[in-house]
Amino acid sequence: MIVYRHVDSRFPFLLEDGRDQPESRWALGGQEPVHAFADTPDGAWAELLRHEEIRDPEDLAGIERDLWAVELGEPPVARVKLPARVLTGGVDTYPACRSAARRLGGRGERGFVAPSAALRPGGAAGYRVDGGTRVGDERDGLVIVLVGRRPDLVGWRAARRGRPGGDVLRKVKHLDAV
Repeated sequence: MIVYRHVDSRFPFLLEDGRDQPESRWALGGQEPVHAFADTPDGAWAELLRHEEIRDPEDLAGIERDLWAVELGEPPVARVKLPARVLTGGVDTYPACRSAARRLGGRGERGFVAPSAALRPGGAAGYRVDGGTRVGDERDGLVIVLVGRRPDLVGWRAARRGRPGGDVLRKVKHLDAV
């Protein structure tokens, strides 16, 4: 499985420790590194746009991030068992998500899969070429979360100081919309 992650161009695509990692939906802060990936490039960009509260197409011109494609092999089999409204909710749902991640870790899981909170339902659709470029079938996006150092993963920089296309903005489920 190939997954995607955006990062500040000054840094590698994975963290080697979690001491400086801020808390987020899945990261506990100060613990082991937590690596969240999207199953599509648009999903990775949506995470950034949601977090930074970017809505205006003109603001996309100011984005300069590296987009990485990372080979996972097989995705984790563990799934987070929480209501959809929590898994895809706002900042107020982060503590419940972190607790679920801790429970999975307590059972020995080093990774899990959850629905994307940053993409609207159906927003992970790709494209097809059939008489021109056409939007593909709707599908929901996923987030793949891995915990701990991962020197085994191989990544390729898919974009150096890139930015998402304007079409990604309509796919983003913004924090104030939950």
